[in-house]
Amino acid sequence: MPSETIKKEKKGTTKPIKTDSSKNMNPAPDNTPKGNSCNKMKDKILFITGADSGIGKTCALLFAKEGADVAIVYLNEHDDANDMKKKIEGYGRKCLLISGDLRRENFCKKAIDKATKEFGRIDVLINNAGTQTERESFEEIKTEDMIETFETNIFSMFWITKAALPYMKKGSAIINTISVTAYHGHPKLIDYASTKGAIVAFTRSLSNSLVSKGIRVNAVAPGPIWTPLITATFPPQKIQQHGSGTPMQRGGQPAEVAPCYLFLACNEDSSYISGQVLHPNGGEIVNG
Repeated sequence: MPSETIKKEKKGTTKPIKTDSSKNMNPAPDNTPKGNSCNKMKDKILFITGADSGIGKTCALLFAKEGADVAIVYLNEHDDANDMKKKIEGYGRKCLLISGDLRRENFCKKAIDKATKEFGRIDVLINNAGTQTERESFEEIKTEDMIETFETNIFSMFWITKAALPYMKKGSAIINTISVTAYHGHPKLIDYASTKGAIVAFTRSLSNSLVSKGIRVNAVAPGPIWTPLITATFPPQKIQQHGSGTPMQRGGQPAEVAPCYLFLACNEDSSYISGQVLHPNGGEIVNG
């Protein structure tokens, strides 16, 4: 479950709360790419949304370690983003930070324009940003929050991808972040789960549309991964049981998910795979 911005309802307010930094999480998430670099992404250009924390952060670091220059789109978590930039440059790669609201189509276009002006092209596009608001019942979902969830989670994918395609050539890859909730639902995240279901259909349809151009489109559907989204969304008693319901009886780490994105991005590894979803979810069997 990725996060660009997280909203958790407090009595008397619906204002966004900045809670997607991992600095105060105990234990801290594991965002460190594992193993030695094989230069799988040597001199490639990665454009990724929602990479200042969580799974997106680890993906950006892993791709940089594997030789990619990275353009990161984030909302307003400037400290986290600048920290990411330093780490990516520590791998000897370039990092472009782009701050703004993906709910606005015009910003999505400007973000792609800025990245392509800097790097000239996009080899890998990862649509990872997302938002969610927990509600105790379906009746409590407000129209404005539902619209915001759809704008951030699925509309932005249409806008970003449409703007990026002119800069993507044969051999490029698009990877979308879904969630296990798209397959089994969630009683308190109905609008969020609905957007993730839409992304499944978006991934499959876009794959069919672009296969003749040699652009592969796939997705990753993480299960209960230890990211700031978890601590921001759920009460302490539920956080203590995070991931215990999976067959592995534990939550996963971002570092255990990011290699799925690398695999799907690498033509040497996944050239015959498109329109598919990988499921790093602790062993849960999902169909569809």
